[in-house]
Amino acid sequence: MGEWWPVRDVRAHLAGRWRVERTVRDLASGETGHFSGTTVFSPLADGREGLLHQESGTFVWRGTPRPAERTLWFLTGPAPGTAEVRFTDGRFFHDLDLTTGRHVADHPCAADLYRGEFTVHDADHWRTVWRVRGPAKDLVLTTDYTREREGG
Repeated sequence: MGEWWPVRDVRAHLAGRWRVERTVRDLASGETGHFSGTTVFSPLADGREGLLHQESGTFVWRGTPRPAERTLWFLTGPAPGTAEVRFTDGRFFHDLDLTTGRHVADHPCAADLYRGEFTVHDADHWRTVWRVRGPAKDLVLTTDYTREREGG
């Protein structure tokens, strides 16, 4: 299977608390920012099948730290290793298929295109790399997730 770790059940795999470290590189300006925080995947409270993704932490850009957060829905996909990721207003973000441990997804945003690569390295580590290109943005966002275990 190479360097990727196949995921048989996305909900079971993602559930819980993850430490998040993200680097944001603006390729046009050469500037780099950093996000550090946590992501919690918990069951949706409204009875739908899926997970609530809640991320919070601190984003430092140009030396200035700011609180940052986002919330997404990871709805159950057509197979256990898959999900449909949506914004909380219901808009589609991207599909996700981790059955091989690696997935590439596109998300058009106005005139910009977000292309995300998701790689699962083992039960406790995964990464996303979003490459954003277009007239408004030229970015690379690299996020590493490390599972936090209870009690430590």
